[in-house]
Amino acid sequence: MTFKCLLTTLLVFLFISVTAQTEQEKIKQLEEQRQIDKQRKSTMKLDSAIRLSEEGRYEEADEKFKAVLKTIRSVPSDLTFHFGKNSFFIGKYKQSVDWLNKYIQLKGTTGQFSEQAVEWLAKAEVELLKEKEREAKQASEVLSKDYTIDCGPTGKVVCTVCKGSTVLVKKGYFGDNYSTCGYCHKLGYLTCIEYNQLLKGTLKPEVSN
Repeated sequence: MTFKCLLTTLLVFLFISVTAQTEQEKIKQLEEQRQIDKQRKSTMKLDSAIRLSEEGRYEEADEKFKAVLKTIRSVPSDLTFHFGKNSFFIGKYKQSVDWLNKYIQLKGTTGQFSEQAVEWLAKAEVELLKEKEREAKQASEVLSKDYTIDCGPTGKVVCTVCKGSTVLVKKGYFGDNYSTCGYCHKLGYLTCIEYNQLLKGTLKPEVSN
């Protein structure tokens, strides 16, 4: 191979190398720009969601916050506060508690919204407790209606009053007082009919002689 051919080959390789490097840099720059644009759009959506919440348009804000969460990997601490606070106003107390807790975990007592987060968290926890109490009450009300519970093939269940022991224990000033369970006939179980009567409050205990 002549010197001229060798030089030509080297120049070609150098050109290809420089071209490839330039293309990689362009791709990298495009990716960086894409990430910047994505972050900018997410920030705009977040600002829009916060503005909607401040205007009292809580349902719309909730949808905006969720849209932001779908487009990001790393959640900003400010989002956790505003999303948690907004959730309180639409009655999503569990969601509110969850996100406000996240803000406090991230920022502790030094965050811009730390004091507010603690206040809203306390309110959300109170409402969440009330919600659970209402749900428990509703479940009890449904159970007390005219529904018959299927006890299975045995046709009996462990007595729910004495837990199958046939004995009731009552705490007293001078120690425990023991008495025979008046519901299960000293058997430790109830028939299915008795069990359903007990659930409806119509099963009467036997009176000890």
